[in-house]
Amino acid sequence: MSQQILLLAGDFVEDYEVMVPFQALQMVGHEVHAVCPEKESGDTCPTAIHDFEGDQTYTEKPGHNFELNHDFDAVDPSEYDALVVPGGRAPEYLRTYDEIIEIVRHFFEAEKPVASLCHGVQLLAAADVLEGRTCTGYPALEVDVTIAGGEWEDGVTRDGNLVTGQAWPDHPDWLAEFLDVLGTEIDHADAAPAAADD
Repeated sequence: MSQQILLLAGDFVEDYEVMVPFQALQMVGHEVHAVCPEKESGDTCPTAIHDFEGDQTYTEKPGHNFELNHDFDAVDPSEYDALVVPGGRAPEYLRTYDEIIEIVRHFFEAEKPVASLCHGVQLLAAADVLEGRTCTGYPALEVDVTIAGGEWEDGVTRDGNLVTGQAWPDHPDWLAEFLDVLGTEIDHADAAPAAADD
């Protein structure tokens, strides 16, 4: 069954972490509204590509321009079934918007599915919704999670309706867990390619 999902984007959101869930969730039939404060449908957010190349932290390179498909000012969180919070640079400044904090709190108070990846957990900590929850994020954010009262766990983590991952390499397991929380059923037999005739 198709569900309506809100995706919180922002300038320098991580490229893979916004593009992949946005496209994958639509691919399986969900309607995804990607929004950013002070922006409208058709506006873009520049993205950042974070990579893991053996340094003490990730490297950052310019990504694509991600096009938003919904007006932020038109968002009514009660109309959405689930929330996606990608990582990158965006969560650091998005958490300064009262409207964003209220949106995040709505999904937790209403016990709706939430998927957060990498630095997205910064928004959850700022919204004060991690008390007693088991979750993860980019490893350097373990201190943010524990200060906010959360229980840190490495790897893709599911705590009730909350699904968290550490970074874009977690996409397969993170998205699979989120689709399970959403109750999305995919008929793999229909998706399999036909065998070639000998």
